[in-house]
Amino acid sequence: MAVPKKKTSKSKRDKRRATWRHKAAVEAKKALSLGKSILSGRSTFVYPTDEDEES
Repeated sequence: MAVPKKKTSKSKRDKRRATWRHKAAVEAKKALSLGKSILSGRSTFVYPTDEDEES
């Protein structure tokens, strides 16, 4: 016979969500920083351009 699982507490749920949101915020900050660096021209990041694809 099937038995219902125990309910997850709100604190566990909130902690899990906070961790997920924090990871997302860190990745968003990295992406924004990289984008700003590329646009400013001071980037050491190598990325493909249209000119590279043609030749």
